[in-house]
Amino acid sequence: MAHVISADGTAIGYDRLGGDGPALVLVGGGLDDGSENVPLGEHLAAAGFGVVNYRRRGRGDSGDTQPYAVEREIEDLAAVIDAAGGQAHLFGASSGGALALEAAAAGLPVDRIAVHEVPYLVDDEMVAAWRRYVADLDAALDRADHDEALRLFMRLAGSSDDDIAGAQAAPVWSALRELAPTLRYDAACLGDGPPPAPRLATVAQPVLLSTGVTMDPHSAGLPIDFFGAGADAAAACLPDARRFTVEVAGHVADPAVVAPRLTEFYRGS
Repeated sequence: MAHVISADGTAIGYDRLGGDGPALVLVGGGLDDGSENVPLGEHLAAAGFGVVNYRRRGRGDSGDTQPYAVEREIEDLAAVIDAAGGQAHLFGASSGGALALEAAAAGLPVDRIAVHEVPYLVDDEMVAAWRRYVADLDAALDRADHDEALRLFMRLAGSSDDDIAGAQAAPVWSALRELAPTLRYDAACLGDGPPPAPRLATVAQPVLLSTGVTMDPHSAGLPIDFFGAGADAAAACLPDARRFTVEVAGHVADPAVVAPRLTEFYRGS
């Protein structure tokens, strides 16, 4: 595993997934230790891209220098792009898509940007729920209650009580507890909840926003077309936006379905 050193001295772990074509950096979402994007990255590497997958700060073998700020995550991504060759396409999953767009708005040397199901909130009721979640999450993490932080996140994401109980009883829960502090980082990347219109308006690069055609069954508590409404609202703020609907359910993009469309997009189609 290779590392780059961010501007504040934090070591950020990354892997090259293959390919010797145009650089493409993958940005993970909530509760992801860097593994979620690997199958998609392997598809894109096979399509001829120089894919770099990194672990955001506080995840896996990446450091977590305090205090946290979104600007530090943008600096982390800048260091990864530099290691990838100095210019790169971006793919961001979920809250990682929000970070990718913030990085582009900050002027990082990026080409085309694709994001999948960024959880921007556009409904007043959901925005109010988001603000309660952020306050409750901060309180839970301040007292180091990682279990409650995870439960809060799952409830916000539309999980049922049975889903939460099942997850808490599963072996993966201990690994999720280790990642729980990074939920605060994802919340910071999403800011107040709605798409940050003034900053998105400065993103001149082409942006592809994809969403699933139906909701993930584990997010059944969310409003119908939650992700689609957020993507449409973000697209309306971006100077050069395109929308793509994935014909499968699930918040994690199916690489076999998404990779061909991403390949066309990154190649300029």
